[in-house]
Amino acid sequence: MPSVAARTPGETAARVAIYAVLGLFVLYYLAPFFVMLLTSIKPLDEIRTGTLISLPHDVTFEPWRKAWGYATIGVTNEGIKGFFWNSIRMVIPAVLLSTFLGAANGYVLAKWKFKGSDAFFAMLLLGCFIPFQVVLLPMARTLGLLGLSESMWGLVLVHTVYGLAFTTLFFRNFYVGVPTELVNAARIDGAGFLRIFWKIMLPVSKPIFMVSIIWQTTQIWNDFLFGVCFSTGATQPVTVALNNLVNTSSSIKEYNVDMAGAIIAALPTLFVYFVAGKYFVRGLTAGAVKG
Repeated sequence: MPSVAARTPGETAARVAIYAVLGLFVLYYLAPFFVMLLTSIKPLDEIRTGTLISLPHDVTFEPWRKAWGYATIGVTNEGIKGFFWNSIRMVIPAVLLSTFLGAANGYVLAKWKFKGSDAFFAMLLLGCFIPFQVVLLPMARTLGLLGLSESMWGLVLVHTVYGLAFTTLFFRNFYVGVPTELVNAARIDGAGFLRIFWKIMLPVSKPIFMVSIIWQTTQIWNDFLFGVCFSTGATQPVTVALNNLVNTSSSIKEYNVDMAGAIIAALPTLFVYFVAGKYFVRGLTAGAVKG
């Protein structure tokens, strides 16, 4: 690579221009979060008389406490904490089930092909492009038949089924890179379907497991449509509760509480992004052999 001293004036100007454009994009995307954060720690009187981007004169965390513990949502004054834990209870099993089933599907479609497996995989991929709205009616009918309507496990089932297309795609493409000779050698040594899966395929799957877990966690936690359609009352996830918090009618519109609630609802996905975001890129670019 050329050293800094070897750069021509034109190259230096181009680099400065690139960083300037990147800096503008960073400001563009961070500005809404900055405004939300400032608003959430301002007293309500200061919000009414000040500007959106002005720094708070009196910092208060009371809006955060109210949003979490005793804000009015619908007809209750319990804040979003119960709905936050609902999302936790929904996301963990849905992510684990969809990821593990996707790994098994990908293993079969990559290393144990059957007649019509390629056509089956092509049809399965359609699930990645089907809009949420299309599956609402068949999902509602299925949940009713299974007795899971308006329950937490019904939501887990919906997210598991809808996420299978993505997780199968991730694992199938990853397992294609695993040398087939390795699988054949294990079969010659007497290893069967499950033993090869547990002893050979899963140990090399850590990068793609990270990709699938990060993807599914983000998608399921941020979902609103399935949550509002297939849950009610105490089983609703935090995204639905946040919508109800903002739309609950009262004599005073508490923007600071709304912003605090929105940030609380976004904290898990922000945590996943900042802590594990780099593993998502590494997992997508890692091959099965070198990973």
